[in-house]
Amino acid sequence: MEEIMNRIGEVYEPFKVHFLHKPVRPLAPDEVLVKVRASAICGSDLHIARGLHPSAPLPVTIGHEFSGDVVAVGSEVTKAHLGERVTVEPCIVCGKCDACRHGQYGYCEHISFTYRNGDGAMADYVVVKEPYVYELPDYLSYETGALIEPLSVATHAVRRADIRLGETVLIIGAGAIGMMVAAMCRRSGAAEVIIADFSDQRLEMAKQVGATVTVNSGKEDLEQAVARLTHGKGVDKSFECVGRESCFLQAIMTLKRNGTATIIGIYEKPQIQIPASRFVTHEIHVQGAQGYCWDFPIAIAAARDIPLEKFITHTFPLEQLQQALDTALDSKSGSIKVILKP
Repeated sequence: MEEIMNRIGEVYEPFKVHFLHKPVRPLAPDEVLVKVRASAICGSDLHIARGLHPSAPLPVTIGHEFSGDVVAVGSEVTKAHLGERVTVEPCIVCGKCDACRHGQYGYCEHISFTYRNGDGAMADYVVVKEPYVYELPDYLSYETGALIEPLSVATHAVRRADIRLGETVLIIGAGAIGMMVAAMCRRSGAAEVIIADFSDQRLEMAKQVGATVTVNSGKEDLEQAVARLTHGKGVDKSFECVGRESCFLQAIMTLKRNGTATIIGIYEKPQIQIPASRFVTHEIHVQGAQGYCWDFPIAIAAARDIPLEKFITHTFPLEQLQQALDTALDSKSGSIKVILKP
């Protein structure tokens, strides 16, 4: 393979990005080179940009929601083909620990992600392992294909929550992940999907993708609203998609007895205070959800019926990464998903 130069976006100090320029390394036998066509800014990228991501200290490359074309393959690659349109599951696992050997690679003892190893997708090219490359079906564009990664995060959370037919669900936070959780809950049989946020614009969009009831938490107390909507019982399941102490408390205090809260948000301030007696008096369950494990194929299939293009509010060329990041960080911009295109 001829030497190819690559631009890779890196956050080198809070709120500041620049590009690294380095050659694409030679491919291992089981690796694939993807030319990036669309890359989306993730909420975790914003935590990184603020210098507050608990697992990614600066400097760090960014970008892991992307799609593109296969432009080179290693000598042992058989399933990915040159010219194929693909999206990529950006995790790195060892394949040797107990979790991996039991097929639960999402719990790998050494799990990492491509962007933390310098292969960020805010770039021209990304090198990835063949098993994590998925062909894009015709109903997905490059732009919507880049959103399969966050949809897989939502899919994983909803599968962990074991949503049942007829259940009532509360989602706290109408960002992209929260809205995608709403979409997947409806497709899993939830009868009522309540979503809460401070933005009427986001709440209106949430209705278009799966929410049945919206609550503006800035105008109405959320716990009181849920009590009213559920006739005092509380919800069967809740999802915390923000990463704040107040939202964690809402997620557990709105549950019915024996209900389950699934925590997805990234906590920039990880130490919080909670009313421990609630776990005993209401026998509630609290669990986390991170990443994905066998969720990409499910998300790709579900995407046929989810209007992912509605999530894309801004598009920038890759060289305007700083402007794109500033837009995503600006609460007044109205951004939901910001796409970069090399």
